[in-house]
Amino acid sequence: MADRIRWGIIGCGNISHKFAEGLRVLEDAELLAVGSRTQEKADAFGAEFGAPRCYGSYEALANDPDLDAVYVGTPHPMHKGNSILCLRAGKAVLCEKPFAINRREAEEVIKVAREEKRFLMEAMWTRFLPIIVKVREWLKEGRIGEPRMIQADFGFRAGYDEESRLFSPHFGGGGLLDVGVYCVSMASMVFETPPQKISGLAHLGDTGVDEQAAYVLGYSGGRLALLSSAVRTNTPHEVTIMGTDGMIRVHSMFWCGTRATLTESGHDPIDAELPLLGNGYNYEAAAAGQCIREGKLECETMPLYETLEIMDTLDRIRAQWGLKYPME
Repeated sequence: MADRIRWGIIGCGNISHKFAEGLRVLEDAELLAVGSRTQEKADAFGAEFGAPRCYGSYEALANDPDLDAVYVGTPHPMHKGNSILCLRAGKAVLCEKPFAINRREAEEVIKVAREEKRFLMEAMWTRFLPIIVKVREWLKEGRIGEPRMIQADFGFRAGYDEESRLFSPHFGGGGLLDVGVYCVSMASMVFETPPQKISGLAHLGDTGVDEQAAYVLGYSGGRLALLSSAVRTNTPHEVTIMGTDGMIRVHSMFWCGTRATLTESGHDPIDAELPLLGNGYNYEAAAAGQCIREGKLECETMPLYETLEIMDTLDRIRAQWGLKYPME
């Protein structure tokens, strides 16, 4: 494999634009190809980001023999099929979160990756940001003692449109899968284990998806995660991790954050400011590329077993609300 990872992108939506923008700051990566369901969209995306190969179908992109890895940036229900398509074609895959609609779909994708012996990772880009790396360092060093509780929220007010993917059950709509996954993943990162108990409430709107919700995850030893998500309500977008000897606060817009405060018991607060290089999506691409070059099949920072645990937690939360998507 060449030193530069040659990327393909499936899907031409907003998230794919962000990933393509992130690739621009990486010297050891290049955007070689883009695939869309229409040639027109592929050509427009390729022209914007300098991708020399533009395909009017996902199958054509997956079968490009020169690609090393593919970023799957399509809507939630297409993640499983698109990822399997690329894995079967011999490509490494970085799949946008949520990794799939449910745990069963996630298991299918991971099974194929292991059969094909190809790298696979969930694109939880927040986990690779410098400030979140610093938070993990503080936790590992025991700076706040034992983490006992975490609060995290991610909600925004979208204009109501029942045809939008945010509100359509056919696209896996609702706040939980779109942005709540950030909060659940953050709790998983802190506690390093799946929850034993779950309790939550949601407001299901006219289309039947969760427009706003709050849920409590209970872990062994009494540890708790208090989480909320929404697509019709603005929230602070903050994370607070509370331990036996202090706390860590990741300030507003934690999911793309640059600033956190460490408060150790008996000490003055320590502020950390770590600006992003590029738009932040480059960090997950760099991590995936490094794994691919080293011949790894998954990434230690976002391992596949944890992706499965997170999907299982999302399933259990939705089950309490009676929210089931048409494709399930």
